[in-house]
Amino acid sequence: MAILKAEERTDDKRSSLRKIRLSGFVPGVIYGKNLENKSVALDSIELLKVLRNEGKNTIISLDINGERHSVMVTEIQTDPLKDAIVHADFKVVDMEAEMEAAVPVNLTGEAEGIKQGGVLQQPLYELSITAKPKSIPQTIEADISRLEVNDVLTVGDIPAKGDYSFNHEPDEVVASILPPQKQEETEAESAAQEVEEPEE
Repeated sequence: MAILKAEERTDDKRSSLRKIRLSGFVPGVIYGKNLENKSVALDSIELLKVLRNEGKNTIISLDINGERHSVMVTEIQTDPLKDAIVHADFKVVDMEAEMEAAVPVNLTGEAEGIKQGGVLQQPLYELSITAKPKSIPQTIEADISRLEVNDVLTVGDIPAKGDYSFNHEPDEVVASILPPQKQEETEAESAAQEVEEPEE
C-alpha cells in the first residue's frame, strides 16, 4: 500500500490555494463515514507518481499529521495545459466492506474480424464492479482475438479473474466488429447529420 503524507489546511481562500499549488502541493479533501471532512495539501509529484504507478483504484495510506487513513481517490481535477493535478478528493474506505468501483477495460489480442477488414467498436471503456478494496483490479482484461465480423463481446463473456462481481447485465456489449460497409454507412450518416442545417 502506497503511503502519502498530507498536511491539514484551514484556509480555503483562492489566494491560499494558489500559494499551495505554486509551492508544489495539491489541495484536496478527505471524507468518509465517521470522519469530518478535512481539507488537506500533499506533494503533487508524489501523488502523480502513485497514480501513474499504481492506478486510480489503488488504496493509499494517507498520513495526516501522524494519523493514517486508508483512502481511494474519487475525483481528480487537472490543468490540461500544464498536465498537472490541481485538486484531489479522497474517500476513506472500510477494507472489510464491499464497495463499487469503475475499472478500465483493456482489450487484448487482434480480432479475426479486423484482419478480415472489419472495424472494432468499443461501447464500454469501463466496467462497474463490486468488491472489497484490496480486490479491486486496476484493469480488466478482455480478449477479442476470436471475434469475427458481426461478432460481439459481452460482459458475460469476460471471466472475473478475482474476487469481484460485475454490476452489469451479462448481455451488455463491451466490443463488437462491424462490417466495413456498415462502418462506411455509419460515417456517411454522421457526415450528413453534421452538414444538415436545423429547421427554424
